[in-house]
Amino acid sequence: MEAAAAGKAKVVVVGGGLAGSLLAKTIQGDADVFVVDPKEYLEIPWAELRSTVEPSFAERSLIYHRDYLTQGTLVTSSAINITENAVLTADGQSLGYDYLVIATGHAVTSPGSRAERLKEFQRDNGKIESSESVLIVGGGPTGVELAGEIAVDYPEKKVTLIHRGPRLLEFIGEKASKKCLDWLTSKKVDVLLQNSVDLGSLSDAEKSYKTSGGETVMADSHFVCIGKPLSSSWLHGTILKESLDNKGRVMVEKDLRVKGYNNIFAIGDITDIPEIKQGYLAQKHALLVAKNLKLLIKGSPVSKLATYSTGYPIAMVSLGRNEGIAQLPYVTLSGCLPGRIKSRDLYVGKARKQLGLNA
Repeated sequence: MEAAAAGKAKVVVVGGGLAGSLLAKTIQGDADVFVVDPKEYLEIPWAELRSTVEPSFAERSLIYHRDYLTQGTLVTSSAINITENAVLTADGQSLGYDYLVIATGHAVTSPGSRAERLKEFQRDNGKIESSESVLIVGGGPTGVELAGEIAVDYPEKKVTLIHRGPRLLEFIGEKASKKCLDWLTSKKVDVLLQNSVDLGSLSDAEKSYKTSGGETVMADSHFVCIGKPLSSSWLHGTILKESLDNKGRVMVEKDLRVKGYNNIFAIGDITDIPEIKQGYLAQKHALLVAKNLKLLIKGSPVSKLATYSTGYPIAMVSLGRNEGIAQLPYVTLSGCLPGRIKSRDLYVGKARKQLGLNA
């Protein structure tokens, strides 16, 4: 896995998620690439909920970094500082760079070991299997998709979804939200909007949950599906501290270089690009920056770099194995057609192919 080619530009990629891994895979033949990630694997994030009801699905969606990073170096650690010419890691390494890419996305608490992550899915599945009723907290895409997976695979189980907002899937249009609510209701999922529960008091031992609206929900187990914070707090002590906006996002130019820096890029959810934070957009960022890095390595001027432009917000939400909701330009679809597009394989085969792996 060592990439010791003399004279090659050195590229350090901080973050081995969807964007960082695709970027590293794409440029590993053109540069001496180092990927810094605390985990030994990449997790295809949108497959998480299917893996909760079908743990064997994770065998394809948890990918060892070594499987695609065949010409680069994996540093299994966390970045803790950035200087003008090096990335410092928690295990004491100093990685010099000619070019740096920040791709740390949202904070995750997954274990570093792929085997341990597989065990987490098995434990969560066991929790569902042994429960007659399940409470889901959060009505964004994660909560909605988990509710859909359980409702389809375990129709005998009582599922309650609590969401503090006025509608589900607030990141997309009202029409798609309504279709989603109707679908969940048709599957006998109880949806309580404009309600919340005290996360600090949640316990599977309790079985009884009090909502902010005064209702009592009985459930044998619960899953918290609320948004994760950005993984950018560590940047406040680095040279990039002035490059963060007031929400902790990295401010980038149209060519995705960090504002104020010629040789540092940022991609994925951590950027301040005004768009829905979605996996396929993070992949677009990765491919664009890979192109730009190749241009810079060949000596092209900055004026020749490709630029990124946002498009119409497209969203696909799977509802179980065969149905889904698609918000497309000018039309919102629900049912089996969106299901055929996303829900059956959840794009896992496509993501694996992009990394040069068997689908």
